[in-house]
Amino acid sequence: MPSRPLWLTLAPLIFLLLWAFGYSVAKVGLLYTDPMTLLALRFGSVVLIMAVLFAILRPPLPKTRADWVHLAFVGFLIQAVYFGFCYYAFASGIGAGTLALLMSFQPIIVALAAPLWTSEVIGARAWIGLGLGLLGAVLVIGARSTIEPPSWLGLGFAAIALLGISGGSLWEKKFGLSHHPVTANLIGYGAGFVGILPALALQGDFHVEWTGAFIASLAYLVIGNSVIAVGLLLAMIRAGDVSRVSALFFMVPPLAALAAWMVLGEIMPPMAWVGLAIASLGVYLATRKPRDV
Repeated sequence: MPSRPLWLTLAPLIFLLLWAFGYSVAKVGLLYTDPMTLLALRFGSVVLIMAVLFAILRPPLPKTRADWVHLAFVGFLIQAVYFGFCYYAFASGIGAGTLALLMSFQPIIVALAAPLWTSEVIGARAWIGLGLGLLGAVLVIGARSTIEPPSWLGLGFAAIALLGISGGSLWEKKFGLSHHPVTANLIGYGAGFVGILPALALQGDFHVEWTGAFIASLAYLVIGNSVIAVGLLLAMIRAGDVSRVSALFFMVPPLAALAAWMVLGEIMPPMAWVGLAIASLGVYLATRKPRDV
């Protein structure tokens, strides 16, 4: 039996760290520009990189019009809706750690919606996990309200973002999209870029402060998150290791909160850490697969 490549063994941890720190890095970038301009620069850069890779590697294109539509729709939901409203939530005052916690409900929502969407059978553990996750979220938001009053507009944006990534995941799960990562990213990010154009046109202002911090944050979001992290995720899915990501996903909120403290100076009161622990346990219970017997 061939030995497991080292990069594949480390892939879940690398993906987790890149994804968790991405929340704080995005909030740094938004100090120097607005949400849609940052997304346009991010998506445009990724599309350019993927176009170059496509020209070099010549991967196959989708064979049917339905495949094109599925890839583009998933890209719109995840790139335009999820990232767009996450950035709007940041701009409305939601903390990076709080948003990461709310977004960690995605695998729970997918698990609970799966019976209606893909005929999967979901046990009571997912409902218990959802309950613990909601309890933890209430504790975190309540504890942080003593330092930073919650923005109801920001929470609304976060809810739409959560629906976006959950819907994209369910759509991909339903139709079993399996394409070359360069092709999938090129179409997905292209659809995301097109999807934010109306909002970008309506704002009418594209001011950017090209500081070293902004350039570094943009480079991280493009290379670290959009290229490396997503590339690792697709590689793990192809290798059959997506369960490793689900098992580690419960660590995103505390790591994101730690990153927010290190990068942004966001303070998490003791009760908020208790809430994070409870919510993380809920996500773990909801996403952990039962052992084979």
